[in-house]
Amino acid sequence: MNRFHTQALTGLSRRARSFVAMHGIRLDPRPLEEHRRFWREREIPDEQIDRMIAFEERWGGLALPPAPAYDGGPRLFGADSPEGTADDGWWFEAGDQRSAVPFLFMIGPNDEFGIHGPQWAPLHAGVEGWVESVALAHHVALFARTITRVHGAELDALDLDGFEPVPEVQGLADTWWRGRDSYVAVYRGESQAFAGSRAFGSPAPQGLVYQGLPEWACRPSSAG
Repeated sequence: MNRFHTQALTGLSRRARSFVAMHGIRLDPRPLEEHRRFWREREIPDEQIDRMIAFEERWGGLALPPAPAYDGGPRLFGADSPEGTADDGWWFEAGDQRSAVPFLFMIGPNDEFGIHGPQWAPLHAGVEGWVESVALAHHVALFARTITRVHGAELDALDLDGFEPVPEVQGLADTWWRGRDSYVAVYRGESQAFAGSRAFGSPAPQGLVYQGLPEWACRPSSAG
């Protein structure tokens, strides 16, 4: 296991560590320290530059298989384009989009991972949550007998009695729920980012219901 894996996989569940090690590809991270003077001249605080550098050192250049929402997620992780104010907080880009989507993937003022369209929509409390979510989607898709996509009122009508939240995904707008032989993934990020938007409308929240998994595939994955 190389230095990248040792650093990036710290704190992830066993499932996510295995997923990144087996399916992730790492390009060299960008040397962001050389841009410090440029950002200082644009009044970016040093602590925000340090935050970007720390993100790049841990996650920069990591490419994962596509997620089932947001047209797959970032093509690869990489910190760029800090913006914000002392009052509102600071954001920076977390990686380029895989396709033409009307939002950016960003890291929020409290290190949340989310999308920024007309509004900011934090999806997970940290990048780790996004990685866990992609790893879990890959895991359950392999073993589910049926996968059903639901939207709007159908999603709100789902009966989650007997399900429990999956804590490792650190869900905010997006959450995962675990049942005895099934999982439910809930994606509300786009509906929050575009709520009230005249240009793009207000997308309905959507979800994926994975059913018919073997019991062992629904067991919680231990943290590392």
